[in-house]
Amino acid sequence: MKEKLFAFPKQSSTSYVWLFPELSGPFEEATVCMRFHSDLTWGYPLFSLSTWSKSNDFLLYYSPEMNTFSLSVSDIDQYYKLQGNNFREWTSICATWNSSVWVVWIDGKKHNIDRKTNMKISADPIIIIGQEQDSYGGGFETSQSFVGEIADINMWDKALTDNNIIDYFADNEISGNVINWNALRYNLTGNVNTLLYVDPYPCEIV
Repeated sequence: MKEKLFAFPKQSSTSYVWLFPELSGPFEEATVCMRFHSDLTWGYPLFSLSTWSKSNDFLLYYSPEMNTFSLSVSDIDQYYKLQGNNFREWTSICATWNSSVWVVWIDGKKHNIDRKTNMKISADPIIIIGQEQDSYGGGFETSQSFVGEIADINMWDKALTDNNIIDYFADNEISGNVINWNALRYNLTGNVNTLLYVDPYPCEIV
């Protein structure tokens, strides 16, 4: 999938990408990074990981109405109030979690919340892009679908360090060990296309 993207042209309850992870868990730490853009003016999911026990075992979700980004782990939600974000242009996001730190990075800006939780992501996840799972591998609703483009999805079974995440934003091609964009295993369903991804912020050497 290097230099490619997933394009979701319109809202639907039947269009999505199923990602097949390299590790099956359970996970006591996790990081997800991705790049995306969307013109939607209502809430939409970016990354939906569900297990038998929790429909939102790891969910990334944006609510344009309140300009709020949420990270949900094991059905527990953490909200990040944003300023000046609308995500109509290509945006890079990383969300990292362990037992004491929930951090969201947006285009290199760190939104940090320290909170202690004793939980883990269960084994055998189903990972869906383009829809929010309200049940294990299903429960899709048109009103909760994604419209736009997504690329460079990676997931790790650990909380990345600040330097690791800065490397991701610098496009140093670090690859996840749970989801690896450069060796992605996936299945397309419905109206989803793979297109050429052109870096909107190319590195120019003077």
